[in-house]
Amino acid sequence: MKFPTPKRKIVTEATQSFTFSRRAMVVGGLQGAIGALLVGRMGWISIAENEKYQLLSESNRVNLTLIPPRRGWIVDRNGRPLANNRTDFRVDLIPQRIVDAEATVGHLAQLLSLQPDDVERIKEELDKSAGFRPVQVADKLTYDQFAAVSVRLTDLPGVAPSQGFSRHYPAGATVGHLLGYVGAATAEDYKKRKDPLLITPGFKVGKDGLERAYDEHLTGKPGAKRVEVTARGKIVRELTTRPDTPGNPIKLTIDAGLQEYAGRRLATQSGAVVVIDCHNGDVLACASMPSFDPNSFSDGISHLEWEMLSKDDHVPLRNKVLQGLYPPGSTVKPMVALALLEAGVSPAETVSCGGAIRVGNTLFHCHKKRGHGPLNMRGAIAQSCDIYFYQMAQRIGMDRIASMARRVGMGQRFDLPFPSQSYGTVPDPAWKLKKYNQKWQVYDTVNATIGQGYMLINPLQMAVMAARLATGRQLMPNFLHGAARPEPALVGVPEEHLVTIRDAMSAVVNGGGTGGAARMSIPNVLIAGKTGTAQVRRITMAERAGGVRGNAGLPFKLRDHALFQGFAPFDNPRYAIACIIEHGGHTIRNEDAPMIASDTMSYLFDPQKAMEKLVTLEKGWGGTPAERQARQMAAFRLAKAIEKGQAPPPAAAANGSEAANASAPTASPPPPAPSSAEPDDGDDLPAPPGPGNP
Repeated sequence: MKFPTPKRKIVTEATQSFTFSRRAMVVGGLQGAIGALLVGRMGWISIAENEKYQLLSESNRVNLTLIPPRRGWIVDRNGRPLANNRTDFRVDLIPQRIVDAEATVGHLAQLLSLQPDDVERIKEELDKSAGFRPVQVADKLTYDQFAAVSVRLTDLPGVAPSQGFSRHYPAGATVGHLLGYVGAATAEDYKKRKDPLLITPGFKVGKDGLERAYDEHLTGKPGAKRVEVTARGKIVRELTTRPDTPGNPIKLTIDAGLQEYAGRRLATQSGAVVVIDCHNGDVLACASMPSFDPNSFSDGISHLEWEMLSKDDHVPLRNKVLQGLYPPGSTVKPMVALALLEAGVSPAETVSCGGAIRVGNTLFHCHKKRGHGPLNMRGAIAQSCDIYFYQMAQRIGMDRIASMARRVGMGQRFDLPFPSQSYGTVPDPAWKLKKYNQKWQVYDTVNATIGQGYMLINPLQMAVMAARLATGRQLMPNFLHGAARPEPALVGVPEEHLVTIRDAMSAVVNGGGTGGAARMSIPNVLIAGKTGTAQVRRITMAERAGGVRGNAGLPFKLRDHALFQGFAPFDNPRYAIACIIEHGGHTIRNEDAPMIASDTMSYLFDPQKAMEKLVTLEKGWGGTPAERQARQMAAFRLAKAIEKGQAPPPAAAANGSEAANASAPTASPPPPAPSSAEPDDGDDLPAPPGPGNP
C-alpha cells in the first residue's frame, strides 16, 4: 500500500518575514506587559506604600527603646513617703540575645562583685526565662560599675545596662505586708496582655499587697528614646527622647511613724498590731512581724534569702493581720457581756467562782485554780473569770452571743484592697449543723463564750471589735485617705450598756484587773481593754493534777497565743487597738501583748517619749528589725556554707584562732537577755477546747 506524499511547503521570503513579525509582536507585548507591571509595582511601592518602607528603612538606622515609667508614690496621711522611687543604675540580661550564658554571667560576676547566691539566682532565672523576659543581674550600682559594663558591651552580647528608677521602701520590713512589693512581669503576664512594656528592662509590676491592688493606678505612661545605630547595632548618636509620665500617687490612712513604731515594738515576737481611728474607721497602723524587706523582693531576692524566710518558724511571709486566724480567747468577754445585757441580765447579778464547773460529764476550769469567789459583771470582766461566763452563757444561749459577735465585726468580710484575706468563724447551731452535720452541744457554748472552740478571728477584726465597743457604731476599716464612705450604722445596743462595758474594760487595766501591764504612762490618758490567752493544746487531767506546765517550758508551737484589744482615752475613745502575739504565752513582759499595745498607743499621744523607750528596749533585743534580720541572714549563710563544706564548723574555726584570741583584749559582754518572768498581773487560762477533757 502506497502512502500519499505530503506537499512540500514552499518557504519564501515573504512568509519568513510574516512569521518573524508575528513572533516579535508577541514577545514585545509580553515585554511591555512585564514592564508595565514593574512600573506599576514601583509606583505602588514608592507612592502608596511609601510610609511603610520609610519606617522599615528608618528602623534599620534608628532604634526605639521604651523608658519604663516611674511608679506613683504611696504616701501616708501626712504626705510622708511609704514607697517612692530613686535613681538607679542597673544591668539586665536579654536571654534571646546571649551567646554564651556561662561566660557572660561569670564576666558580670567579676565586674560587679556578685555574691554566689546572686549568681545562682541569675542562672536559675535564665533557665526558666521564656527568652523575651529580661533577667535582672543587679541594680543600685555605682556609676563606676555601670560604666565598667557599658564599655564592654561589644564583648557581652545580651547585656543591657540602663539608668532609671527603682522602687524604694524607706520603712523596710515594717511595711512589707502592708504595701507588698514589685517585680518583673511573668511570661504569663506578657502572653495575656502582649504589652511590650512588660518586657522592657527595669519595668516592674505590683506583686503583692497594695502595690498589686493599685498596680494600674500606680503605673504611668512609658517614655521613649530614639538612637541612631550602625548595621551591627553600635550606637552612633542619640536623636530624641520623650520623657515618661509618672503614675498617680496614692494617699493612705496609715501614719508612717506609727506604722514603723508598731512593727519595731513587736520586737522579736511573731504577731500583729492594728490601730484604728474611732472617728471614721481609718486604719492608722497595720503591722505584721516578722516580715520581709520589700526592697529585697523588688531587687530580686536571692535563693538563699528566700529559703531562710520560708523555713522560719515565725512565718515572716504570712500577713498575720489578714491571713492569720486565732482563737480570740478572753478578748471576747466584753462582747459576750454586751449580749448578756441585751438579754436582760443585770450587771449587778453575781456568780460564785469556785475554780471549776461541771457541764454535763465535763469539768471546765477557771484560770484561777482556787476560784475568784462571788463576782458581778464588772468584776468578771476585770478578773477574766471564766466561771461567770460559763454560767451566764448557758442561760442566754449561743444564738444571742453569735448575733452580737457579728454586729461588732467578728467573722465579717470587709471590702479591702488586699487579694488574700481570712475571715474567721462565729459558730452557732446552724453553722455547726451545716459544717459538720452535728447538733450544737452545751459545751460548745461554754467554749465559745471564752473565745475557744470553733471561734476564730484575725487581728483586723479584733481591732474593729474594739472600735465598735468604744463607739457603739459599726465602723468599717478603710485604707484610702479621704475615701467617701456612708455613715456607719449603730451596733444596736443602748448607750448605758456600752458605758457598763467600757467601765469594766477600764477596770481590766486601771482597776486591778488582768491587764495592769497595759497602763499608759501618759498623763490624763487611760486605756481600757481586755487581755486574752488562747490555748493551742489540750491540758489533760493528769497535767492539771501535777501542775500545768508553764509556757516558758514548752516548745514555741505549743505556747498559748497572747492577745489584747482596747481603746483610749477611756472616757472619750479616739483610737482602738488590737495586738496578737503568736505563741507568746506571756513569757516576756516587755514583749507581751498588753505592754506592746500600751506603748503603741502612747506613741499617738507622746511620740518622743515612746521612741526613747523603744530605742532603750531595742538594745536588749539586738537592734532594729533590719539589724536583726541582717545577722540572721549572715548566720544562715554561714550555716549553709558549713553544710556544703565551703566553711569550717565554728568549733574548728575557734580552735584555729585560739592563739590570736588569747592575746587580744577582752570584748565587752553582750547585753543581758530580756527577763522571761511571768507578768505580774497574770492572765486568764481558758478551759480546754473540747469536751473530752475532764
